[in-house]
Amino acid sequence: MLEEMSIRNYALIDTINLSFRPGFNVLTGETGAGKSIIVGSLGFLMGAKAETDVIRSGCDEASVSAVISINKTALNDENVKGKNAVFSDSPLDVNEWLRMRDIECEEDSGFGSTVIVRRNIKTSGRGSIFIQNVPVTRQDLCEFMALLFDLHGQHNHESLLKKGSHRVFLDRFAGIEDEVQDFSRIFLELTEKRRALESSLKSDREREERLELLNYAVDEIQRAQIKAGEIRELEQELQKLNDFEKLAGYINTASSCFTEGSLNVTQGDGSGVQSVLSLARRTKNALDNASLVDSSLAEINRRFENLYYEAEDIAGEFRAYKDSLSFDPKRLEEVNERLSLLYKLKKKYAGKQSSQENQAGSEEDAILIYRADAEKEIETLCGAEENRDKLKKTISALEKEIVAKAQILKEKRTAAALRLSRLITDILKGLGMPNAGFQTIVNPRQNAASAEGISYGPYGAEDVQFMISANKGEPLKELAKIASGGELSRVMLAIKTALLTDNQKEQGGVETLVFDEIDAGIGGEVALKVGEYLVKIGKFKQIFCVTHLASIAVRADNHFKVEKKTEGGRTYTGIGPLSAEGRRKEIARMLAGDTGSAALAHADELIQKYSNLR
Repeated sequence: MLEEMSIRNYALIDTINLSFRPGFNVLTGETGAGKSIIVGSLGFLMGAKAETDVIRSGCDEASVSAVISINKTALNDENVKGKNAVFSDSPLDVNEWLRMRDIECEEDSGFGSTVIVRRNIKTSGRGSIFIQNVPVTRQDLCEFMALLFDLHGQHNHESLLKKGSHRVFLDRFAGIEDEVQDFSRIFLELTEKRRALESSLKSDREREERLELLNYAVDEIQRAQIKAGEIRELEQELQKLNDFEKLAGYINTASSCFTEGSLNVTQGDGSGVQSVLSLARRTKNALDNASLVDSSLAEINRRFENLYYEAEDIAGEFRAYKDSLSFDPKRLEEVNERLSLLYKLKKKYAGKQSSQENQAGSEEDAILIYRADAEKEIETLCGAEENRDKLKKTISALEKEIVAKAQILKEKRTAAALRLSRLITDILKGLGMPNAGFQTIVNPRQNAASAEGISYGPYGAEDVQFMISANKGEPLKELAKIASGGELSRVMLAIKTALLTDNQKEQGGVETLVFDEIDAGIGGEVALKVGEYLVKIGKFKQIFCVTHLASIAVRADNHFKVEKKTEGGRTYTGIGPLSAEGRRKEIARMLAGDTGSAALAHADELIQKYSNLR
């Protein structure tokens, strides 16, 4: 549902901030006031192509943003392709669409979770689009907004024109959505089983060759007895062995300085050669005595004492390391041979597991992952014959289930198509299309027929298409070939009304419907009927209707007026909600073109009448 909308520098609009409510909302105003601009700005936010001429003269950019509440059960009527969707025309949950793109909703709205959608266009022709704070493409915007909005009027953004949605409408009317979902689940399982069988039907020679290769790899890796972190440890040891002479020289030099007399230090007693440790001992003794004379040296003495004991510990460890230091030519040969083997195995097997190697904890893990995968494949290939028999039995059972369920869906769709066609035709007659003929065509699916001559898809064995003849004597045509936006709006109104009959409350589908031009060429009783149907749908959906007819506007839950004003030599389009008195005057203007006493009296009469009916 559209909660708030902000428009900046769009066409004749300077700045507009609007808040909307659920139910039936109307937008009215004089011809040329800018109602089409409001609808156009909403279309811009829904992903319509935009030229720089929509930017208000003298401005650098135009922008439109909205706060949209999301019904957690909202499903798409459209042929939307989510990146994780199983089938291209699968109904996609709005929240799932957002989750797939790591976009988080806000939870503060009284109507549920909300998202903020923003779009702008600059005079350079470049623009940006955000859902929350995540940048998205125009295609993403179109997909997302199609889950929530339907714009009816001109042939843009209309789910009614997309054949994929016709089957969804019919299934919803027939009340078989759960059955269709169950059919889709079985169809997917059957598709996966057939793919698995096809894979298992490789030639025995190929299977044997693969088994031989895998068994050799597993045996080679097993015999190597690889340990995690082994390569790194061996590389460090190899470096130590190769540079043994340098290391020994460094150690001997350090040892002579640390524990053996090598420092030329002239002492009062004539001694000259001292080690680091002997100097430290002499210093400690001197400080011990000095601190007895001057207690202020006690802290320095304590600190040096810690240093001295640490030096003694280091000396002990250093002596142990020096004593253990030795060169073993045989060990050097062993390390080289072991590393050569590990490098060979890494090159042969770790590279084949690149996707998993990235997740490995060490270089050796990738080799071990390959071995584990190879063992699984060996098990699968060894049991291929048994698995094939099981797959064939499972596929046969699923095929029988598919045939039975498809037949049930066909019967229910065919029966519902007749009822829906009659019902929509009757509603259209009440909506000012007395000669209209509406027909729901249920045909067998085309292309790639099965051996039985029936082509099964993820939703059954039929394609559904709505056809209409808008005038007497005219053949049935596709809805997309209806020239009048007003007629198309009334067809959608009839379909939405039909889905609410027989106590069926349409809970699926988009949450907000926008009707533009729905009153084109109608008046009198027909206009009353249109208003009646809009009110009926507005109990379950948020409706926006641009109208010139008082008999429609008077039935609205919320009334907005669009006005054009001139200030400071510039023209502005504005829109705002009407107060009770403002609405009274606007209804009077729509009735008589003025706000005289007679027009106001008539307006009061209509407001009173239809307020009681809501």
